[in-house]
Amino acid sequence: MPRLNAQTSNPDTCKEAAKILLDTKSVLFNAKKPFVFTSGRLSPVYVDMRRMVSFPKERSRLMDMGAEMLKNANLDYVAGGETAGIPYAAFLAERLNMPMLYVRKKPKGFGRMAQIEGCMDEEGKRVALIEDLQTDGGSKQLFVNVLREAGAIVEHAFVVFHYGVFQESLDNMKNLGLTLHALTDWWAILDVARENNYFDAETLESVEFFLESPDAWAEKNKHLAESA
Repeated sequence: MPRLNAQTSNPDTCKEAAKILLDTKSVLFNAKKPFVFTSGRLSPVYVDMRRMVSFPKERSRLMDMGAEMLKNANLDYVAGGETAGIPYAAFLAERLNMPMLYVRKKPKGFGRMAQIEGCMDEEGKRVALIEDLQTDGGSKQLFVNVLREAGAIVEHAFVVFHYGVFQESLDNMKNLGLTLHALTDWWAILDVARENNYFDAETLESVEFFLESPDAWAEKNKHLAESA
């Protein structure tokens, strides 16, 4: 499968971001005991971007990269998606000196019944949706719809990490009319892991097989999940 690119940073910063995620153990490889996602999909790799917020030096560098990526996007606001996108939206809003919003998955059940928190009183404001990562992009639709119903113009989404292996991801972005910006992806992680000997050759080969053909990898290795 060819690499499915978002609007990523240049190759050097893409690899730098990948190394940060590896060094902080925010990405994990385990070819012998597959991770099982909520969707039921099996994978030898897992990303935990919530962990990243506990590393101030490393997260600061990532957010510097993110602010550089978004600075020319002609934005008025950044909006974090509940919950993992909220801290990253806050970090980016600070660097871009820009107002921040966050979007709930459903309206809160009291007070103003708000689904968008913050203050955006005027329609026609340009808002970027901020989340921690993207697999197939399906969860973005809810947040984008809420913002657009409130009168926002939403043409950009930003994530620290894009899987970069599921065609649905790019299809969903196209259908939503979004440009996806990402600092790094699994291909960069694999390159850095191989160059720096983070994992043994067998694990790296299994991960590359997954990246090339996720469904075929899952079918071949489903017995490992069943026996776990």
